[in-house]
Amino acid sequence: MPDVGEGLTEAEIVTWHVAPGDTVTVNQVIVEIETAKAAVELPCPYAGTIGELLAEPGQTVDVGAPIVTIETAEAAPEAAGAKIGEVGADGRVANLVGYGARPGSVTRRKRRPAGGEPPAAPPPPEPAQPAAPAPRAQPDPPAASTAATNGAAVGGTVPLAKPPVRKLARDLGVDLRRVTPTGADGVITREDVRAHAESAGEPAAEPAPAPVAAPRPGGGERREPIRGVRRATAAAMVSSAFTAPHVTEFLAVDVTATMRLRDRLRRSREYADVPLTPLAFVAKAVCLAARRTPAVNAHWDEAAGEIVYYDRVQLGIAAATPRGLMVPKIRDADALGLRELAVALGELTATARSGKTPPADLVGGTFTITNVGVFGVDTGTPILNPGEAAILAVGAIKPAPWVVDGELAVRTVCQLALSFDHRLVDGEQGSRFLADVGALLSDPGLALTW
Repeated sequence: MPDVGEGLTEAEIVTWHVAPGDTVTVNQVIVEIETAKAAVELPCPYAGTIGELLAEPGQTVDVGAPIVTIETAEAAPEAAGAKIGEVGADGRVANLVGYGARPGSVTRRKRRPAGGEPPAAPPPPEPAQPAAPAPRAQPDPPAASTAATNGAAVGGTVPLAKPPVRKLARDLGVDLRRVTPTGADGVITREDVRAHAESAGEPAAEPAPAPVAAPRPGGGERREPIRGVRRATAAAMVSSAFTAPHVTEFLAVDVTATMRLRDRLRRSREYADVPLTPLAFVAKAVCLAARRTPAVNAHWDEAAGEIVYYDRVQLGIAAATPRGLMVPKIRDADALGLRELAVALGELTATARSGKTPPADLVGGTFTITNVGVFGVDTGTPILNPGEAAILAVGAIKPAPWVVDGELAVRTVCQLALSFDHRLVDGEQGSRFLADVGALLSDPGLALTW
């Protein structure tokens, strides 16, 4: 499993695009993995033939652990057999294209001649002989596999076993590194796992299915493992909620003028092909208001004992996707005009919902907007993204009674909710920022006076 960056230590196998025996080329996508931040397609490092898939879909694998073996025509029988992450006989490290390996993190199995005595001179390549009571000739082992001729897996290596056998071992609580293989080329079989379980005092029978809760009157229940984006989101929210003292303020805004401006711009030639949503106006208002209240675009550095003020707004947009909540970023949003912000928002949300957001685009934010109004919700109390000073929730935009010049009228109204970290944003600062955003949405012409 390669290191895809951003400090991640593990990833889940989502889908294999190849099977054992398939011919692959360099940079061909062979597997899709899911990290806590994004779905990533991994390319093949070599041209050759897929030997064995070492991880099943749905399995979480640590970075650096082998996930596939690849047989290459160029590799000699003795030099072949280095799995992803292992050092081959030629000194090269088998790794995925574009990612560095960790030399020495995986130990290769050593091979012995069948007679047990070292040969006088290096012999030419010949069929390997696994240790067995009755030695017999074996076909050439797969180039990406190594035979454990002493019958036991060497500590630190990944034992040779097919995915169903690995699942059986997990279910029985058997450590495959302690199992003596009897299969061809040192492969561990189901019988090997059961025999080891019996010798260790474990039941050798097939593992019983997980107990299913009895249906309750009126229906049952469904359980899903906590992993990927959901686990990362939960950890981030708990950390934020119990680290930063949250304060939330609310403001109802008459956005009639902004909606009229939007209608005029959509009819113009410059914005004819631009998805000009109300969120683009909110994003522009946030960037303008942040200039007058720098504290909302800052970070509390506990370790250094400092408040870090950012010159640019790295604007996060909370997006609901099939994989869960994601917050991709618009870089240097304060330097963009309204049209550029609208285009960036359209591209950002489309990429997020397709699950193709790069991990680098999900970190490094300084301020976040969450649009709960798309679900018909008026307002809420948003939780800060860890490391940020403020987050703005935008409610549904809809007609409502409003007093205008002492008269009751029907206007287009929106609710705003601002949560901020009270350690670095005072009540006066948070209130002023929220009032500035509301004023810009109520009268967009104010932007000309700031």
